[in-house]
Amino acid sequence: MLAQAIEAIKASSKESSVYVGCDSKRLKKKGKWVARYATVVIVHKDSRHGCNLFFHEEWHPDFSGRKAENVKQRLLKECELAVQAAVAVSEHLDGRYMEVHIDVNPNPVYKSNVAVKEALGWCTGMGFNTKIKPQAWAAMHAADHIANGKRDHIKSDTFS
Repeated sequence: MLAQAIEAIKASSKESSVYVGCDSKRLKKKGKWVARYATVVIVHKDSRHGCNLFFHEEWHPDFSGRKAENVKQRLLKECELAVQAAVAVSEHLDGRYMEVHIDVNPNPVYKSNVAVKEALGWCTGMGFNTKIKPQAWAAMHAADHIANGKRDHIKSDTFS
């Protein structure tokens, strides 16, 4: 996925923007809890003419049990995967704008609030422009669709 995203970035104009995000979905598979992580890299052509979406899915054991007690661990794994992808593509930006979108909520009413400080600190500490909910659309929508298996309507040649 990253090789194709990097090629698309290199082939895009300098006015293009790049957005990176990650989301996850907890599932029970063969009697054990797992999390499916979907990392996306979106190349917004000329920052106004549509985009190319590239994604990677991976599965990891989810040890937090049935009630998802350890939401923070999963959210920080999402942050880790987004940062890894952002680091890989950042070397090829050549002046293009990039944001990292993290699926955490600043409102303490929501469970995803438990990782806001750590996720923001991690991404901004790495030097990335970082967005969280409600501005984190790459994680909240694009990666969420992939993590939840809602991609049948996406043309297969648009992503990898």
